[in-house]
Amino acid sequence: MLSGLSDVISLGVGEPDFVTPWQIRESAIYSLEKGRTHYTSNTGLLELRQAVCNMLRKKYNLDYNPLNQIIITVGASEAIDIAIRSIAGPGDEVIIPEPCFVAYKGCVNFAGATAVPLQLKEENRFKLTVEQLKECVTKKTKALILAYPNNPTGAIMTKEELRPIADYLSTKDIVVISDEIYADLTYGTKHFSFAELENMHDKVIYVNGFSKSYSMTGWRLGYVCAHKDIVAEMLKIHQYAIMCAPSFVQYAAIDALEQCEADVERMRKQYDARRRYIYNGLIEIGIDCFLPEGAFYVFPNIKKTGLTSERFCDRLLMEHKVLAVPGTAFSSAGEGYFRATYASSLENIKEALKRMERFVNTL
Repeated sequence: MLSGLSDVISLGVGEPDFVTPWQIRESAIYSLEKGRTHYTSNTGLLELRQAVCNMLRKKYNLDYNPLNQIIITVGASEAIDIAIRSIAGPGDEVIIPEPCFVAYKGCVNFAGATAVPLQLKEENRFKLTVEQLKECVTKKTKALILAYPNNPTGAIMTKEELRPIADYLSTKDIVVISDEIYADLTYGTKHFSFAELENMHDKVIYVNGFSKSYSMTGWRLGYVCAHKDIVAEMLKIHQYAIMCAPSFVQYAAIDALEQCEADVERMRKQYDARRRYIYNGLIEIGIDCFLPEGAFYVFPNIKKTGLTSERFCDRLLMEHKVLAVPGTAFSSAGEGYFRATYASSLENIKEALKRMERFVNTL
């Protein structure tokens, strides 16, 4: 669709616009020069596994054993895939709150399990409620995918909002796959991990990575933590499909965790400024939107325009050269919305809003 178009402003792709911090790049260069280019253990470098466990203990008081409760993966996407395939199969159901990251349903299908959609509601700011969850749970339910801070909505959930869900699940034989890839990108409220709640640690498969927080999308590095028995099952898939994540990237990730906290905070502050600007700009031009509290997306409501999500985004691109993602790309629950990322320069966001205003004024 973009072929033949020029001067397009993209608010579509969900990746940071920042260059990977120099300390991380320098570490990778050093590792390449020193010949650190061989296989690591299937689970990843012990030094990196230890660094991840140290970070999780410091930030969230989560205690994982680096020897048998963590795998370094090729991005968080691989972590999600092996998590689902290790616990679910034919005859099992996996609950997926929607709208959601596009890969979840595909991973469930690959496992041979059944994806059970749970439609989140804007009036609840796209937060999962225990009442909604209870309606979806059956005897076949094997897992719940929980993704906060959320893509595409920008929603977060606090400790108080997560607790009723944990209380309910504490009596169920249901695993929670908690995708917390945007954990470092919250605004005003510190991220709280679902695994922190009482009795949840061993029921949670914790997924995270380096792509979003450290601007390392192309480096493809993530990790997954869980009870040792679940990790053992995930490792069976990982070791034959992947062998191990790239070694020099793993060495660089150690420096990311241990030396780049200031870089992460610098980027987060810039996202925050852009978040407030794009939100206020959308409201000013008459597009309904709630203020996102995490990740780097807004999820405006365009139902009053009378256009479908796909038609709105098609016309916005073809007539005004602004690329946004239809809400329906994130399931049918996204109809009437579109996703725009503020992981783009403030200059681009300002110009995109001007073009959106011209478009909205024609409707």
